[in-house]
Amino acid sequence: MDEPGIFRPPVPANEPVRSYAPGSPERASLQRRLAEMAGERIEMPLVIGGREVRNGRAVPAVMPHDTAHALGTVCWAGPGEMGRAIDAARRAWPEWSRTPWTDRAAVFLRAADLLAGPWRDTLNAATMLGQSKTAHQAEIDAACELCDFLRFNVAYASRMYAEQPESAPGSWNRMEYRPLEGFVLAVTPFNFTSIAGNLPTAPALMGATVVWKPSESAPYAAHHLMRLLQAAGLPDGVINLVHGPGSELVPAALAHPDLAGVHFTGSTTVFRSIWSQVGENIGSYRNFPRLVGETGGKDFIVAHASAEPEALLTAIVRGSFEYQGQKCSAASRVFVPDTLWAGLRERLREQVEAIPMGDVADFRNFMGAVINERAFRRHEEAIAEARSRPGHTVLAGGQVDAARGWFVRPTVVVTEDWDSRLLKEELFGPIVTVAVYPEREYEPMLERVDRSVPYGLTGAVFATDRRAIRTALDRLRYAAGNVYVNDKPTGAVVGQQPFGGSRASGTNDKAGSLWNLARWVTPRVIKETFVPDRDYRYPYMG
Repeated sequence: MDEPGIFRPPVPANEPVRSYAPGSPERASLQRRLAEMAGERIEMPLVIGGREVRNGRAVPAVMPHDTAHALGTVCWAGPGEMGRAIDAARRAWPEWSRTPWTDRAAVFLRAADLLAGPWRDTLNAATMLGQSKTAHQAEIDAACELCDFLRFNVAYASRMYAEQPESAPGSWNRMEYRPLEGFVLAVTPFNFTSIAGNLPTAPALMGATVVWKPSESAPYAAHHLMRLLQAAGLPDGVINLVHGPGSELVPAALAHPDLAGVHFTGSTTVFRSIWSQVGENIGSYRNFPRLVGETGGKDFIVAHASAEPEALLTAIVRGSFEYQGQKCSAASRVFVPDTLWAGLRERLREQVEAIPMGDVADFRNFMGAVINERAFRRHEEAIAEARSRPGHTVLAGGQVDAARGWFVRPTVVVTEDWDSRLLKEELFGPIVTVAVYPEREYEPMLERVDRSVPYGLTGAVFATDRRAIRTALDRLRYAAGNVYVNDKPTGAVVGQQPFGGSRASGTNDKAGSLWNLARWVTPRVIKETFVPDRDYRYPYMG
């Protein structure tokens, strides 16, 4: 059906962040929903072609901060179910890809309003219980950022569609932004419910159909998110949810000739493997698949001698330890001049040692547990290495406890070894390593920050000296796709700081921007001539 008008979507605005302060109605409401959901034990089936699918292969979904407490059981798919999900996406594609863009947009705008209103407590509580986020971390993620993705993406799509070529006299040139031909595989991480929502919905908004493989460690929020999309009117088969191990499911999708693209957030190693498999299969695809990935990071905070100590201290604590350091943007290496470190060292130790950690349903806690036992063991090993290796000192934290949940105390390591593994490898947890440099060696320090790791995701520069800021931004030009001046390297906001990095940190297609949406369309130019020529001969031939 043709659209008899040129429609403008609602102007998006960032969803306000609720405080959940003591005595507030939102705090009481969320606490009630937490208690209700913690008291349930649910089934989390696959959703293929709009139908719930169970296959008898079920695994428990536990709370990271209370591993004896199962939230329910998750149905794990195998290659057979992956094939069914691909078939469902292919069946839905002809109608969805031709659905007017305003109808597609309306589904996701409705999802945003449902999430901002009656579904807010459910998605926040699911993120808290299933991923061990505090109320604040869940609010800025599962509620606000996901609302922002859904609303701003519609506005960006409208801007893209409005971008049209010039037309010469006697003709009309039009650009049609066709959905990708085939299905998109969305592989999403455990650490952000908003990313888990954006990766399948961004291609779907542009008319693609999707097979969504969420993290094995975050099925609970994915289950509720799929229900939200269905409540918003998402047609059957547009997004198909398949839980299960990536090692079984992803290769099955990558081998299919109708693979149109991959929207991925996760580890650099896994994304390289996906890229390799696509390369090996390249001759079998109908089109060249679009590969969009946001991967690892070894994010930095660099401080100049002119930095404000209080601001730097706050950025280190928040940037390193919010959500247990399990943000791809979290600070994991800090470079401080010796003249500043002398007055900062003890204050940093005191603040980190005082950080409250525990059950996220207790709103007094700043941190919860790390996501799973594999992450816990990785952090335990890194802390043991810091305690035993020469040139390393554990300044604060360093305790681990798996008696009830996977708890790792926020840990600050100070090293004199600039080749330390802790300064180079991504740990993805509540461990930050500090290297102290002589004040006069600011510029050589910047060179080492830039060249010592393969990543290029986020970073922060603290200084009040404008020349020092300018020098850092120049020397670290490719060291981060998102760089912050006098602020922590986390907390990108949709519409304000489009997110992504390059080098080993991904393709830098900037989630939360028009640039990301452009990857999910394949343009067609239509030239219409009103009065065609009727003689092949040109004037010069006279």
